[in-house]
Amino acid sequence: MVYIVIPVHNRKEFTRDCLRSLQRQTVVGHRTIVVDDGSTDGTAEMLRSEFPDVIVLQGDGNLFWTAAINLGITRALLLGADYVLTLNNDTVASENFLEKMLFWANQTPNALLGALDVDLKTKRPYYGGEWIDWKWSTSRYLLDELRKEEQKGLHEVSLYPARGLLIPRMAFEIIGLFEEKELPHYMADYDFTHTARRNGFKIYCNYDATLYTYPEEGGDHKIRKSKTLRNYLDHLFGIRGGGNLRNFTLYALRNCPRKDLPASLVTGYLRRIAGYWIK
Repeated sequence: MVYIVIPVHNRKEFTRDCLRSLQRQTVVGHRTIVVDDGSTDGTAEMLRSEFPDVIVLQGDGNLFWTAAINLGITRALLLGADYVLTLNNDTVASENFLEKMLFWANQTPNALLGALDVDLKTKRPYYGGEWIDWKWSTSRYLLDELRKEEQKGLHEVSLYPARGLLIPRMAFEIIGLFEEKELPHYMADYDFTHTARRNGFKIYCNYDATLYTYPEEGGDHKIRKSKTLRNYLDHLFGIRGGGNLRNFTLYALRNCPRKDLPASLVTGYLRRIAGYWIK
C-alpha cells in the first residue's frame, strides 16, 4: 500500500488540483493523507466536502514543512504503509504517475524514487535530479547532460527534493524521519536523501513518471522575484528562505565530506549572499 502525504498551508486551489490528479490515476490501492497546517482559506471545508476519503491531520500553523511531513509519515507508517510518497500540493500528477513509479519501485524495492518535473505552463522538463559538488557548493543537473533519447528510465542522483519522492518503509525504519529540529523547513528533504545514500539506499530520478509543477510558486522564488532589502533578509535568515545561512551550515555539517567542508562553507555562503542579487 502506498500512502501519499501532502503538507498544506492555504493555497486551496493548488490542493484541489493536486488531489483531483491523484483521483485520476491509472492504478488503485493508494491512500492520501493531507496535513493541513492551520490553513485559513477554506482548505479544511473543501477537503471535508470534496475529498471525504482523504485522511486529514490538523496543525496549528507552526509545523512548517518538516514537522508537517513527519506527522503525515508517522500516521502512514502506523496504518501499515509499504511506501510513502511525499508530495507538495503545488504539483499535478500525470495519470500514469503512480503506475510508472510503482513499476520501477518493484524493480528497485530499496531505492528512493523521484519523478521528472515538468513545468505545467510550458510543458517543458524542469528538473530531473542532480549530483552535488560539495567543494564548490554547486550541482550538475541531469537535464543539462542527458540527450533527449536518454531521458527515460531511472538515472541515479545524489539527492532529490521531496515534492514527489517515493520512499520505501525500510528507509524510515533504518534512518528515521526527516530532521525537523535542525531543518524545520528548507533542506530537510535534501538532507534525508543524503542520509539514505549513506545508509545504502540508492536515489534515482524516474524519467518515465511525470509530475507537473509550478516553478514560480516556490517560496524562495517569490522572495527572489521582488528584490528588496526585506526579501533579501528573508532569503538569508527567514525560515522559508532558500538561502538561509543557518540551514545551509547545518546541512553542510551533517552531509559534506570533511575534506571539502571549509571550501563548501565559504563558497556556499558567497553564493547565497551574492547570488540573490544576481540570479
